[in-house]
Amino acid sequence: MKLAARVQQVTPSMTLAISAKAKAMKAEGLDICSFSAGEPDFDTPEHIRAATKAALDDGKTRYGPAAGEPRLRAAIANKLRTDNHLPYNAENIIVTNGGKHSLYALMMTTIEPGDEVVIPAPYWVSY
Repeated sequence: MKLAARVQQVTPSMTLAISAKAKAMKAEGLDICSFSAGEPDFDTPEHIRAATKAALDDGKTRYGPAAGEPRLRAAIANKLRTDNHLPYNAENIIVTNGGKHSLYALMMTTIEPGDEVVIPAPYWVSY
């Protein structure tokens, strides 16, 4: 199978390499505080675990709406209005699976090949 030319330009993730190095050093007994990947150093809080279990028990195992669960979108909009004084409502909110995916979706919908894109530093190494 022939892969797209852009795949040949992809290099291994420096973040994952640093994360693996930090884990190896921790396994050796060194006191390490890794600032590599955004992996929490604490267990999932009990109320989140309980809500997840309840959702599974209630059969909520299908794909949700593409823009995100309506209650979550409404809660995010409420937070933005209350804490940040921003006039958003749930229809203005799209929930994604992370910052990289959000930026990817943004770029794919707003820029064209050849457009100049400025990325300020510091930035995620894979940008």
